[in-house]
Amino acid sequence: MTSERLIGLFLDMIVAERGASVHTRAAYHTDLQGLAAYLAQKGGDMLSAGDKQLQAYMQHLADRGLAASTAARHFSSLRHFYKFLLQEGLRDDNPSEGLTRPRTGRPLPKLLSLGETTALIEAARTLPGDTARREGDRLRAVCLIEMLYATGLRVSELVGLPRAAVAGDSEAFVVRGKGGRERLVPLSEPAQQALAAWLYWRDAQKQWQDSRFLFPARSRQGYLTRQRFAQILEKLAILAGIAPHRVSPHVLRHAFATHLMQHGADLRAVQQMLGHADISTTQIYTYVLDERKKQLVETAHPLARRDAG
Repeated sequence: MTSERLIGLFLDMIVAERGASVHTRAAYHTDLQGLAAYLAQKGGDMLSAGDKQLQAYMQHLADRGLAASTAARHFSSLRHFYKFLLQEGLRDDNPSEGLTRPRTGRPLPKLLSLGETTALIEAARTLPGDTARREGDRLRAVCLIEMLYATGLRVSELVGLPRAAVAGDSEAFVVRGKGGRERLVPLSEPAQQALAAWLYWRDAQKQWQDSRFLFPARSRQGYLTRQRFAQILEKLAILAGIAPHRVSPHVLRHAFATHLMQHGADLRAVQQMLGHADISTTQIYTYVLDERKKQLVETAHPLARRDAG
């Protein structure tokens, strides 16, 4: 059986049984194709590769200067792939069991302050609305940023929301996240108001009345793309006086979680709202707060610089 066929079977499994997203499937595909190409160059293949060949491949990735986090992702792809081959009886062993996981640091999320987040929202509210199309763009921008900051949704979850999931006066709605897991997401009052205003305009547009998406667009998917949303945020960042490279949909997700915890939210509650399967993923925000407290002491405490002067 060819390597491409083996990869295809694995990808079919993670979609059918684990509900993997298009992006997750694509990442696995890229990682495993890289391994297949490496093994082919060495005269081998994925079905017969042993632990020494896999370890050599991981060393090859390290020699290429890949970031530790990227190497760790490749490692995870290999482990899941060979575990699948073993479970399906396509191999009698799992050569990835002895691999050493690449060490990764714990990168802290990029952060926006509460003031910067407020400035972004105000920038959206002050976008020109002198034509019907511009008014629609303004209402959509306000709704997108208010909902993202109020819910901490992943960008793919937000832009792909079905129209049927929400109503103008909804205080909460159900979203289907990674692995097909559903969670209840509450909406703040400003987000509810922004949603109601957007829905009133959206539903009055004939070209969108038959769309099943909350944020319809003339894209292949039928809804606003992640790339277009990133462009909208870049424009808002410039208007708000924030360096565009510091702003992205994921940064707003981080802002949602960090600001919640700064104001005393329970870690478990934040985990549920973010849709993290494992609370250890959410714990990164405790490190963020600890680091900020440390910086505060070092820069603002009256005794922090005793030797100055």
